[in-house]
Amino acid sequence: MRLHTDRTYELQLEKLRSSVLEMGGLVEDQIAQAMRALTMRDRDLAQATIARDHMVNRLDVEIDDLALKLLALHQPAARDLRLITTALKVTTDLERIGDLAEHIAERAQELAVELPIKPTIDLPRMADLARGMLHRSLDAFVREDEKLALAVCSADDTIDQLHEQLFCDLISFMADDPRTVSRAMRLLFVSKYLERVGDHATNIAEMVIFMVKGRSIRHLDRPPRDL
Repeated sequence: MRLHTDRTYELQLEKLRSSVLEMGGLVEDQIAQAMRALTMRDRDLAQATIARDHMVNRLDVEIDDLALKLLALHQPAARDLRLITTALKVTTDLERIGDLAEHIAERAQELAVELPIKPTIDLPRMADLARGMLHRSLDAFVREDEKLALAVCSADDTIDQLHEQLFCDLISFMADDPRTVSRAMRLLFVSKYLERVGDHATNIAEMVIFMVKGRSIRHLDRPPRDL
């Protein structure tokens, strides 16, 4: 832990870290609740998940305000500056993941009144992987752990492969029975939302690497093995 003569400044940096973690935990839970509503065909749970999105948005605003206050009042440099700017970017991805959870809940509401066309076994697996990536990326942020962040980046391919497989399965269902098109398309949307959650978790992990090492790996075809 770095020492500062300004104790208030140090406490504000810790508040920034803990607030990002709080927002991440809420977003994780939103994904879990939305998927539970989908698999259990629970419209009330889906509606409750949608209603909680304002909490994600509130934390987004609070973290932005704190980060901007730190920048304006303390003029941080080096590693502290990277921490604050990374927090600003991380919350953008978390807010978008919150929106994706809301979209899943909306599809859950629509599908709850229709007959299921197949067990949604691949979707819960995708959701577990996506939530795991998000959780590890946030752990990497708090612990400033670039190796853990790199592992998150490497995991994104698995979710992409699951999405591709589910896409093929649902296309087959629609071709075999055109009456399933509406339901299959909604499930396909959910699959795409989960793939995007994985992408946002990867974005967070890449920003953690920048925060720790001062070096960006974004837009590289493959993250380097040793930073």
